[in-house]
Amino acid sequence: MSVSDEKTTVSDGIMLSDAAAGKVKALLDQEGRDDLALRVAVQPGGCSGLRYQLFFDERSLDGDVVKDFGGVKVVTDRMSAPYLGGASID
Repeated sequence: MSVSDEKTTVSDGIMLSDAAAGKVKALLDQEGRDDLALRVAVQPGGCSGLRYQLFFDERSLDGDVVKDFGGVKVVTDRMSAPYLGGASID
């Protein structure tokens, strides 16, 4: 079995495994809110480089890239997208 069989491509080259998508879906169901999305962002971390963030967000910002995977919305802002190409979430 190849790695690509176990992964689903998300916006701007991010990879989300089936297991990760299932876990996110379970956490969203636990929250009981259908307006939340998983936001993946990159922020400057000072001397330590970049800081990667994953959090639930209800906002939709201008220029966001949004993709739905079986009820899981994954959102990436346009400034973070270049840093997330090829990233894998499992």
